[in-house]
Amino acid sequence: MSRDAILGAIRRGLKRGPLPEDQAFALRARLVGHPRHLTPARSIGTHAELVSRFVANVEKEFGTLTRVPDLAGVPGAVADYLAAQNLPTDFAMSPHPELTQDIPWHLRPMLQIRVGRAAASDLVCVQQGYAGIAETGTLMLPSAPERPTTINLLGDTAIVVLRASRIVGPYEDAWAWLRQRVDPVSGGFMPRNVMLVTGPSRSADIESVLELGAHGPRRLHIVLVEDAPAP
Repeated sequence: MSRDAILGAIRRGLKRGPLPEDQAFALRARLVGHPRHLTPARSIGTHAELVSRFVANVEKEFGTLTRVPDLAGVPGAVADYLAAQNLPTDFAMSPHPELTQDIPWHLRPMLQIRVGRAAASDLVCVQQGYAGIAETGTLMLPSAPERPTTINLLGDTAIVVLRASRIVGPYEDAWAWLRQRVDPVSGGFMPRNVMLVTGPSRSADIESVLELGAHGPRRLHIVLVEDAPAP
């Protein structure tokens, strides 16, 4: 059922007619225009400053990060991290082309990769990062066939490969990127799920004792690829 049909049924149930034209025009303009809120000062700066702020905020929120010069450095960074954490060399990886086609995993033949959705038995999962938000050190991970949500949730250790050019200042810029990609006005759709991940899963609900891995991965490691700055 279309949105118009659903809203029409609600109006009929409430015994209301169509919206007045001026209200309908204002509503359509808001849906298309996406007005922005005030931008906090901590999310403003040069791209280099935003990258540094993102790194600092990730580490402040109990995440870890390795910087590599290009995609060729990703396999070594992943292998070194797994070895340092005494983790297995097998992992589930999302079927995103940037991960499956652009990264030379053969350089580290000891890594055993299963491409697809994560399973409950997977200890390590590797995901492609859609955007990094410097304001709070947050990752934006929208769902898609090539970016399964299970990869973000089921593994005890989450590794995210993120290009530095995909780091923005405020949340609004990341949402703007997502809207431009799907363009609902021309018939596209927003993702069914958009996860905003700030550090590993944690909770202090019980006696105010911080527990990592409460509702998802207990470790979050980002491999930051130092590509060209965002325009």
